[in-house]
Amino acid sequence: MKNKIITAMLFCLIPTGLTAQAADNATHISSGEIMTVFEALGEAIDQQIRIVDIGDDINVAVGILRRAGNRTEGEEVNAIIHHRVTEVYYVLSGSGVLVTGGEQSDAREFPDNVTAVMELIGPSGSRTVVNGQVQTISAGDVVVIPAGVPHGFRHIQEQVTYLSIRVDPDQTLPTGYLHPVLQD
Repeated sequence: MKNKIITAMLFCLIPTGLTAQAADNATHISSGEIMTVFEALGEAIDQQIRIVDIGDDINVAVGILRRAGNRTEGEEVNAIIHHRVTEVYYVLSGSGVLVTGGEQSDAREFPDNVTAVMELIGPSGSRTVVNGQVQTISAGDVVVIPAGVPHGFRHIQEQVTYLSIRVDPDQTLPTGYLHPVLQD
C-alpha cells in the first residue's frame, strides 16, 4: 500500500509536458484565407478552412458558413446536433433567430462516410426541436454551442455569415486538414 501511495505521489510530480502532447507553435489563419474559402463556397453552406492539432489529442477546426434566408412557421425547428464537437460561432454579417436545446423528436443520424461528418462536424444527426432557447444573433455576436446541444435557425432575414470554431476533443476530424483552395 505504501509503495502505491509513493508511486502515485511521484506520478503527480512529473511535469505535465512529459505526459501530454504539447503544441509547439501557433497557427495563423489570415483574413485572405478566410475570404478565399468564403468565395469558394458556391452553393455549399459550410466549408472547413483548417483543422489544427492543439496538443493533448485535441483538434480545433475553423470553418466559414453562410446560411440563406429561411423562415420556420410555428414552434418546430429542424436542428442539427454534434455528438462530440463543440462549436463557437462568430457572426460576421447578417442576422438570424437561432434556436438551441429544447425537446427533441424525429432523431436521424448522419452516415459516418459523408463529407460533412468526416471533414466538418464529426458524428452528428438532425432533430426536430420545440421549446428551445430562442436568440437573435447578428454581426459581432459569439455563440457557444456545446456538443450534444441541438441547434438550428428559425428565421434568417436575408443571410447570416459566420465563422465556426469547432473544438474536437476526440480528433474525429482530420488533423492537419487544409481547404483545397489554400493548398499550393
